[in-house]
Amino acid sequence: MIVSTAGIAVKNGNFLLALRKPGSSIGESWEFPGGKAEDGESPEEALKREFLEELNLEVTVGERICRGYFTNNAKEYEIYGFSVDLTMEGVKLTEHSSINWFTLEEMESLKMAGSDRQIVESLKYLSLL
Repeated sequence: MIVSTAGIAVKNGNFLLALRKPGSSIGESWEFPGGKAEDGESPEEALKREFLEELNLEVTVGERICRGYFTNNAKEYEIYGFSVDLTMEGVKLTEHSSINWFTLEEMESLKMAGSDRQIVESLKYLSLL
């Protein structure tokens, strides 16, 4: 199974999402930044590398918040959502056209891939505890 990662950054009750550029299967969808782990790479290492490659940001990876499963192009994935700490200095978008902060309620109306929607549902559940 392919491991995918997502970074969950929170500031003042808002969550950081990035808008994918058009042209891919999830183009023009909002997502929690992250990506697939490469061979021999831990999910945490993958998340650090993806933030650096896609947003030019260094992150500190915290605890795993959620885990889920999804299928994309007939491939099975396991996704891990981790809390991340970051500074927004030096952001440079390569895979995305925009980044923004959203509340859980605002995310309800956004176009998102199913894997990211799973994370939103987990965050809503956790906020009720």
